[in-house]
Amino acid sequence: MPFNVLIVDDSSAIRKVLQRVLLQTDLAIDAIYEAGDGAQALDKLREHEVSLVLSDINMPNMDGLEFLQRVSDENRTVPVIMISTEGSQTKVLRAVELGARGYVRKPFTVEQIKEKICAAL
Repeated sequence: MPFNVLIVDDSSAIRKVLQRVLLQTDLAIDAIYEAGDGAQALDKLREHEVSLVLSDINMPNMDGLEFLQRVSDENRTVPVIMISTEGSQTKVLRAVELGARGYVRKPFTVEQIKEKICAAL
């Protein structure tokens, strides 16, 4: 069954890379939406039906951890996978506590992304 993905990263280049990677997974993706930070991502979640979120941690305006908190506060059940260069175990553990369904470090491979998506869905 096709599903929609929201990519949240302050780097437009990373968003484009993730789009290409998603297409290479051969998963049934219907639509891919983008947001440059957590605040924009919340707006996208209100505008579109999203089945999965791939989010960076370190972003301006609203970072990935605050985004996760807000998703939880709004009782949304969309799975969120964190994709970040952030190696701090404290932040990674906090993301999991806030409901992240997985974590992938940049740089990543198509196989890593596909594996995390399949596990989250």
